[in-house]
Amino acid sequence: MTDEPLERWAARREGRLRKPGERKAITLSDGPQRATHVDPDAPRMLLEWDGFAWQPLLTVENYAAARLALYPPPEATPADQAEVTAPVEVRSPLAPGTGRHRRPRS
Repeated sequence: MTDEPLERWAARREGRLRKPGERKAITLSDGPQRATHVDPDAPRMLLEWDGFAWQPLLTVENYAAARLALYPPPEATPADQAEVTAPVEVRSPLAPGTGRHRRPRS
């Protein structure tokens, strides 16, 4: 059995690790941590990963405020600046095909 080169191992390990600056919210309530939909009005603490441990960042009043802090809305584009998009090819879902799910034509 041959050993894996150190560079390949380090790259594979780096891909599995959390990136510093990653954030998450936890519920501040009595008892074990539960899903966010169970108590959406409970206060939340935002945590940030510094590469070694989760560090407290700030406390917010509920799930909606935590979501807004974690995922801020994108800034609106100015009205005088048009959005540049590539043309999108639209394909009909009923296009003819030879898939096994199609009935043979009689």
